[in-house]
Amino acid sequence: MSHARPTAAIVTVSDRAFAGEYEDKGGPGCEAWLRGVVISPLDIERSIIPDGRASVRDKLRALVSLEADLILVTGGTGPAPRDETPEAIADILDKELLGFGEEMRRASLEEVPTAILSRQTAGIAGKSLIISLPGKPSAIATCLNRVFASVPYCLDLIGAGYIETDPSKIKAFRPKAK
Repeated sequence: MSHARPTAAIVTVSDRAFAGEYEDKGGPGCEAWLRGVVISPLDIERSIIPDGRASVRDKLRALVSLEADLILVTGGTGPAPRDETPEAIADILDKELLGFGEEMRRASLEEVPTAILSRQTAGIAGKSLIISLPGKPSAIATCLNRVFASVPYCLDLIGAGYIETDPSKIKAFRPKAK
């Protein structure tokens, strides 16, 4: 995956979508949001995997080893027994970025009281930024709208690919050069 162009990997975590019993809406929702906000060249790859700590951990390890710059994981963040996305992410992180989860929950709580049940997280593994998101496209947008202004600079800091956003949609923050 290491290209001249930055790569975003979108991973849908869902037993039902993986089995073809349910249409994946989270993956397409993530991709549509990125394509609407990121204006620099960006390769986007999507996959669907079953719920469970081992399947999520193994997929994320593979993406990190392929040097995906940004990894968005949609689904598996609730309190149900098979929702183990946060644990799988924790298994591979070098650094957790707690502010992402806090802000995504805060934004979601403005819309639905059940957002408090979400266990979204984010962190760094190698040169990849991993962000977990809900599975519903509108909730994905709510979360990314709240935190994405910090994503391009975070990618800069970890040596990942350079991305630019449409400032009329998300004004990415990068400190001014001295």
